Amino acid sequence: MPTTIQISNNVKQTLEKMKIFERETYNEIIENMIEDNLELNEKTKREIKEAKNQKTFSHEEVGKILGL
Repeated sequence: MPTTIQISNNVKQTLEKMKIFERETYNEIIENMIEDNLELNEKTKREIKEAKNQKTFSHEEVGKILGL
């Protein structure tokens, strides 16, 4: 069921600039933004989890490894 929302002129102008093709609806633009955001969030969560599992080294350890 469609609903009406109010947006500022600035938001409307931003949405207009984001159109890939002239007849693209605001709904399509917002759906794409949501999809991109969800994908980014999942990717970011996965990368953080992977990074936590990686070994880290202190400056001193790196110096020893490099022979400094």
